[in-house]
Amino acid sequence: MWKHRGQRRPDFAETPGPEQESVWDYPRPPELDRVQGLVEVFDGDTLLGRSQEALRVLETASPPTVYLPPMAVERDRLVSVRQASFCEWKGAASYWALARSPEQAVGWSYPEPSPRFLDIAGWFSFYPSRVRCFLDGERVRPQGGGFYGGWVTDRIAGPWKGDAGTGGW
Repeated sequence: MWKHRGQRRPDFAETPGPEQESVWDYPRPPELDRVQGLVEVFDGDTLLGRSQEALRVLETASPPTVYLPPMAVERDRLVSVRQASFCEWKGAASYWALARSPEQAVGWSYPEPSPRFLDIAGWFSFYPSRVRCFLDGERVRPQGGGFYGGWVTDRIAGPWKGDAGTGGW
């Protein structure tokens, strides 16, 4: 579990229960952390990725985003799409869609991330709202807001940005 780094949680933050961590204890700027457990991503019943070597990005007020190493992803099932974004911490992102349905991105990667995030160069993260994602057998729920790709599980306490009323955080 992630350890509290000394920042004070806001009064509206939920108190984490046993075996939970608060998104308000995550650092800013964000940091990488090893995922504890098996990560699986599916398109329906078709496996897109599986790894016990995944990394997660932890950032204050957000559910973790989980990244799988390239060798753990079925790249032949994905195609690059013309979509782009820029993260102030990680750099320029590239987006990926299902080869059978290239209209909508289901994941992203950072081909050349900033120095702080070189460990995830070329790794893949997926939107739990667009493909089925699991963390140690638990079905991951999507972070609200459409843009964000955080992995919501019973292991975290919020609230987190993306849901209604969080635009000012």
